[in-house]
Amino acid sequence: MAACPFSLICLFSLLILLFTTDAGAGSSAATVTVPLTPLSTKHYLHHSDSDPLKILHSLASSSLSRARHLKTKTKPKTKDSNIGSNYSNSLIKTPLSVHSYGGYSISLSFGTPPQASTPFIFDTGSSLVWFPCTSRYRCVDCNFPNVDPSRIPAFIPKRSSSSQLIGCQNPKCSWIFGPNVESRCKGCSPRNKTCPLACPSYLLQYGLGFTAGLLLSETLRFPSKTVPNFLAGCSILSDRQPAGIAGFGRSSESLPSQLGLKKFSYCLLSRKFDDAPVSSNLVLDTGPGSGDSKTPGLSYTPFYKNPVGSSSAFGEFYYVGLRQIIVGSKHVKIPYSYLVPGSDGNGGVIVDSGSTFTFMEGPLFEAVAKEFIRQMGNYSRAADVEKKSGLRPCFDISGKKSVYLPELILKFKGGAKMALPPENYFALVGNEVLCLILFTDNAAGPALGRGPAIILGDFQLQNFYLEFDLANDRFGFAKQKCA
Repeated sequence: MAACPFSLICLFSLLILLFTTDAGAGSSAATVTVPLTPLSTKHYLHHSDSDPLKILHSLASSSLSRARHLKTKTKPKTKDSNIGSNYSNSLIKTPLSVHSYGGYSISLSFGTPPQASTPFIFDTGSSLVWFPCTSRYRCVDCNFPNVDPSRIPAFIPKRSSSSQLIGCQNPKCSWIFGPNVESRCKGCSPRNKTCPLACPSYLLQYGLGFTAGLLLSETLRFPSKTVPNFLAGCSILSDRQPAGIAGFGRSSESLPSQLGLKKFSYCLLSRKFDDAPVSSNLVLDTGPGSGDSKTPGLSYTPFYKNPVGSSSAFGEFYYVGLRQIIVGSKHVKIPYSYLVPGSDGNGGVIVDSGSTFTFMEGPLFEAVAKEFIRQMGNYSRAADVEKKSGLRPCFDISGKKSVYLPELILKFKGGAKMALPPENYFALVGNEVLCLILFTDNAAGPALGRGPAIILGDFQLQNFYLEFDLANDRFGFAKQKCA
C-alpha cells in the first residue's frame, strides 16, 4: 500500500470541518466475534447465468494485479466440534462473508452515536482501516454485480461527536507517512506543539484501483466492546473499491495492532455459498493471553521475521516457513531462496486474505505445474480453455467416469502439513475441463522477482480454520467445514 498526498483531497477537508473532540467511553469487554460473510452476488463458477471462463479469467486477472501490487509495495511517503468453539469473555466474534470477486468481508460500526454497520473487505495484506466517507463519496468504476456506485453506504463524520481530524503532529500521522512527516507539513514547525494543520491526505494504491481521503480519530464499536480514538481513513474518492477495507496487517495502524489483539482466527467459507446469506466468524482475542498454550486440533508453524531491506512496507505481511511442496508423492525441487525472505525483501511465503488464487514465482510455478502435467499425462490439455481463462494447465476430462487428481501438500517449518482438498486447487469448468487454480506472472521472466515468491490466497484455504497467534508469533491451521 503506497501513500502520498492527493491534491484534490485538500479541497474535501472543507466537508468535514464540523468535527468535535469528544472521544466516547471505553468498554472493558474483551471478547469480540464478527461475522465473516460473502457479498450477495451471482458470480460463482457453477452458476447457470455466469460464463465460467470469464469468471476464471476475471479472478485470475485480479489475483495477478494483487500479486504485482504486494510484490512491489513501497514505504508510505509524502510528496512534497469445531476448533476454537469454546470462546471466553476475552474474545470478539464478527461474521465473515465471502465475495464473488474473491474477498471476504466483515461489518463494523463507527461513531457517536454509532452509525449503521457497513461492510469492510477483510485484508491481512494491508493495515489501514478505511471507510467510504461523507455524503460526497464517489467510487469510480465500481460497477460490480449487485453494487450501485451511487448508493454505497458512507460514514458521515459531521453526525458523530467523536470524529476528529488527525493533526500533522499527532504520532498516528507518522504511522502512515513515516517519522519525517512533520517536516513536510508546510507552515508547521516541529517546535510548534499546537500546530493546527491536519495530517496530509492519503492516496492508497491497491492491486486494482485506489482510495484517497483524510485520517480521522473515531470510536469503533462492537456489540461487547467500544474502542475510542481509533485511527481510520475517511475516503472521499475511490476507484474499483466497492466497500471499505479492514487492514489486518502487522503495521501500527492495523486493527489487530490498535486493539492489541493476542490472536485472531477465522474459517473461510467455500465460494459455493456466494448467493446464500451465510457467514462464518472472525474471532478477535483481546484478552491478557494464555502463555504458550495451543488451540487443540491445530498444527502450527512460526511466522518468519519480516524483511527490512528495500521496502519496509513488506513489514506488514505475515510470512510463514514453507519447506516443501508435494504433488502426489513427488517432492517438487524448490531453491531455498524462494522459500525464505531475504534481507532485500525478495523471496518468502505470505498468507494474504486479499488474494483470491495463490501466486507462485515463475520457475517455482513451472516446476509445480510440470509435475501435475507429468502425473496427469493420460488426460489431454484443454488449450482453448487455458487461453480464455488465463490458467494452466487445464485438462479435458470429457467422457471420463473417474478422474485421478494428485494430492497437493504444503509442508511447513516444524513439520506441520497442509493437505489441500482437490476442490481447493482445481476448478471444474462446465463438466468437461479441470483447471489448476494456481498462477504466475508470465511477464516477470525467469529470475526471482522482487517481494514474496509465494502468496497463499483464499481459494486454496477454503474450509480451513486459520489462527494468527500474534502473542506467540505463529500460524495455526486445521481442515474444517466452515458452514
